[in-house]
Amino acid sequence: MDYVRFSFLFFLVHAGAYLVAGFVNYRFSRRFYAGKDALYSSFLRNMADDRDNKHVATWHLPAQALRSVLMSIVLYPILEPLGDLPFGLRFAFLGGLMLVYADLASAVPFSNTIEGLVYMKKPFVRKDVFWTIESEAILYSLIFGFFSSWLLF
Repeated sequence: MDYVRFSFLFFLVHAGAYLVAGFVNYRFSRRFYAGKDALYSSFLRNMADDRDNKHVATWHLPAQALRSVLMSIVLYPILEPLGDLPFGLRFAFLGGLMLVYADLASAVPFSNTIEGLVYMKKPFVRKDVFWTIESEAILYSLIFGFFSSWLLF
């Protein structure tokens, strides 16, 4: 497989899945990210603030491009065996990889990671907060797993 083509398609699948999952989930999680009393206002940019919103809009796509290139490069050594797997196993592997490694078991403490459950204060890891944030990761992983399994191999 051509590595440049793989990384480019990986970016398209990742960015698309990320945008769709984020768009759907933002309807349920807006209160965490936007407004004066937003849960994450002490450490994340406030999407209700025009300046913060412009910064995110400017850097969102380049950041996703960098993330997707790095994630795709890590897969280069196993592309051939991945391509040999049946669709269902490839879907489970790639979707599970994103859900587990890129999210739940990430070393970054956040409301929906194991590290976050250990290190973050209670308001950030209540059940409703955890599941609201985790639902985005689950949706992203399902979308990414399906389209990457279908289009990348």
